[in-house]
Amino acid sequence: MNAKTPANALRALPSVDALISSVGGVALVERYGRTATVDMLRALLDETRTRLRAGETAAIDSDSLLDSAAARLHTEQRGSLVPVINATGVIIHTNLGRAPLSDEALDAVRAIGGGYSTLEYDLDAGARGSRLKHPETLLCTLTGAESALVVNNNAAATVLMLAAFARGREVIVSRGQLVEIGGGFRVPDIMAESGATLIEIGTTNRTRAADYERAITENTAALMRVHSSNFKQVGFVEETPIADIARIAQAHGIAALDDLGSGALLDSAAYGLAHEPLPQESLQAGMDLVAFSGDKLLGGPQAGILIGKRELVEKLKRHPLARAFRADKMTLAALVATLLHYRKGEAVEKIPVWRMIARPLADVHAQAEAWAVQVGGSVIDGESTVGGGSLPGATLPTALLALDMSSVDIFAANLRRADPPLIARIQDGHVVFDPRTVLPGQAEMLIEIVKRTLQSDT
Repeated sequence: MNAKTPANALRALPSVDALISSVGGVALVERYGRTATVDMLRALLDETRTRLRAGETAAIDSDSLLDSAAARLHTEQRGSLVPVINATGVIIHTNLGRAPLSDEALDAVRAIGGGYSTLEYDLDAGARGSRLKHPETLLCTLTGAESALVVNNNAAATVLMLAAFARGREVIVSRGQLVEIGGGFRVPDIMAESGATLIEIGTTNRTRAADYERAITENTAALMRVHSSNFKQVGFVEETPIADIARIAQAHGIAALDDLGSGALLDSAAYGLAHEPLPQESLQAGMDLVAFSGDKLLGGPQAGILIGKRELVEKLKRHPLARAFRADKMTLAALVATLLHYRKGEAVEKIPVWRMIARPLADVHAQAEAWAVQVGGSVIDGESTVGGGSLPGATLPTALLALDMSSVDIFAANLRRADPPLIARIQDGHVVFDPRTVLPGQAEMLIEIVKRTLQSDT
């Protein structure tokens, strides 16, 4: 021990046994468990000894050590995946988990995940069944498809589709549709992983039916449309209608595949937005297989949905990758519950994504005004966005609670440290909160967090 070591402070450190048996220690054990509490106290004591031996100052009293242990245990056991309040105005926020589920979908997850189920059991036969059947009837009824298959996400659906029908052969895609989706995944990369060979046609901004016709060879397996759901081209642009793509494919005896991406089952144009292509429209236009997501405009869990001709979907079901990509029981439970909302005609009332999209501006404005009365600030006009790679550039008019702060970055960071974290956005020097994306039951928490954060910043 060097001359700078405060030997008396080291001797004064309480033992783990003393800390664990104190009133505060007993409370920590009750809340976080004995093993976790003992491990955390030992780690804190080791850190404190190291700091003291290095000549640094450190709190050595029991209350301070217990407070530090409580803070660390809370952070540790809360984990990094936690619920947040989304006040950004981005409805399908990819970073915040995309589509929130309906109450009925959550109930279905609890019921199926919390016990045994008929996941792969046929009650009538009293024998093994198939997990693939549960959402299939609903998907076919809602879209007019002959058959359907659910996998774990739309990228998997696309890989499965290409691997089953184009491995070792060519797939023709418009150059203007070679998109990159979130996380850096690119259509050419996904195609390469499937074993298919990409044939690019047209130019970045213009692809005609004749471009598809000229590119077809005896090694062509399919024509593929990739919906550019996360970006928009304007100006001197021409895209081949999918009905023409389907017609050309049929004439040459090859498959017409549609990677639709977002997968809306309702017409977004009815709510003041641009029209997002519907899976049922693709089938009506003659496409053989259509792939789309479950957790975007559909408003359900993460899933990749494949619909189309029965003989093609049956081939997908038998492919080895179908098992690797299959959806789990909780995903299927949530998806079926979500699809039932569409079947019952209650999607706008029950599915959070559509409830937010359809929410009247007057209602949003009234809530923003109520917030301003409670916490101060002003109400300003703004725009909500759909997000999630859907309807690029399309917005909905909204009303925002705007707070003027000396440091908007610090204030926004403090909101993110709340429990639950409150995610706002910074706009024109204000911290703003959009009521459109705040879920029912979260408004009171939002107000409490804002008030508490305002007080701590003064």
